[in-house]
Amino acid sequence: MTRFMSLLLTARAGFRRRKPSRSEPFAVASISQGTSLVLRMAAVATVAVAVAAASPALGAMGAQGGPGTPGSAAPVTPKMDGHWVGTWVSMPQLTEPGNMPPAPFTQDNLVLADSTLRQTIHTSTGGRQMRLRFSNAFGGTALPITRISVALPAGGQAGVSAIKAGTSQPVTFHGQPGVVIPVGAQAVSDPLNFELAPRSNLTVTIYLAEGQSSNAITSHPGSRTTSYMLSGDHVDAGDLPGATPADHWYFLSALEVWSRHTTAAAVIVGDSLTDGRGSTTNMNNRWPDQLIDRLQSHSSTGQIAILNQAAGGNRVLNDGLGPNALARLDRDVLAQSGVKWQILFEGVNDIGTAEATEAAQKKAAADLIAAYDQMITRAHTQGIRVYGATLTPFGANTAYDDAQGYREAARQTVNQWIRTSRRFDAVIDFDRTTRDPANPRQLLPAYDVGDHLHLNPAGYKALADAVPTRLFRDEPLPRGFGFN
Repeated sequence: MTRFMSLLLTARAGFRRRKPSRSEPFAVASISQGTSLVLRMAAVATVAVAVAAASPALGAMGAQGGPGTPGSAAPVTPKMDGHWVGTWVSMPQLTEPGNMPPAPFTQDNLVLADSTLRQTIHTSTGGRQMRLRFSNAFGGTALPITRISVALPAGGQAGVSAIKAGTSQPVTFHGQPGVVIPVGAQAVSDPLNFELAPRSNLTVTIYLAEGQSSNAITSHPGSRTTSYMLSGDHVDAGDLPGATPADHWYFLSALEVWSRHTTAAAVIVGDSLTDGRGSTTNMNNRWPDQLIDRLQSHSSTGQIAILNQAAGGNRVLNDGLGPNALARLDRDVLAQSGVKWQILFEGVNDIGTAEATEAAQKKAAADLIAAYDQMITRAHTQGIRVYGATLTPFGANTAYDDAQGYREAARQTVNQWIRTSRRFDAVIDFDRTTRDPANPRQLLPAYDVGDHLHLNPAGYKALADAVPTRLFRDEPLPRGFGFN
């Protein structure tokens, strides 16, 4: 402060000596006016220094950055030297008519107008600071979100409409309570101080005053978790009595936590077998969830996040339910925060939907292998190791199995390449884990949900247990990694 006053006195002296210039309007003031101005500046500076000394957060604003919006709170500053890592994701999709919000929340070219939407999501790793990502990847118009809050759900449970008292906090974007997301874009929230435990549930509540003026909206239908919708603004409500339930996620695409540099994420690219068809709604017992449980039970792997980028009906080569895996790789893997590994477990829908002829299935197998090679090349370029998972059996499934065995032959061809090509950085043999030793073309009955294609929670546990934890060691990339 003494130095500051000395500088002010020097400036005052210079003000007196300096001859005014016509090109400098501020300097045309008289000496008495200049003296008064300097004294006023000193008084203001004294108050500012006192306030900065009493408020470290405010004093750090210039160094740390932040929203800087008039009336906004002081910016959140990092609690450690680290980086952002995704702890939960959902693969964005164009919402099919049968998965739109139920009436009255869907009207002609208007969705969720004057409506509150409450959703719960499940973390892998935890943290003390977080931020959210919302997606309008498939929206037909801009997506205006009016207000957002986060809270812990009542009882810590997934799929409940009530929140734990005293845990709700507002979410902002550049210091503002809402955001308008352009068509095809996403929005990342401001960082927020919020304690999140590993393998815990988080409630996200949003209010849309205007709604989205289109029947083309972005969602993830296979949430296996119940969301709630209620007319009006109830962002701060402790519960939503009378709300309409739906087992889908809308607009919400990622949760990230500020983590130590030793924390990293593995992204799983897959279809309904990874999205969790056959798992239990609101129980988070898909195989990626059970892999999280397994990793978090050991201190050596407790810093690994698992990101589930799968969707039921998804294919590698062609669009189906969601864009094909080749098309979505950049958004769903390469653009995710803190990713070091990718697990590729997809292709059964490409084989199952290709014509059941020898020529069509040979082509499907060859095209899948070429696509895998492309995905490996692109991930390697970004320094991401890729692990290939063999395709599980579908014998006796009425839609995919064929009497001549052409599709089974294609599956065997693909699996042989996964196991022996040495293009993947490691192989996870889900086929060997789940097949019936007495009939290798079919799933083990104890793992079969009943359709001879999808697994039950016990089968998904077997998949989770088959993933070697050594794959997630933090090791330097080998020389020449990513060259091809």
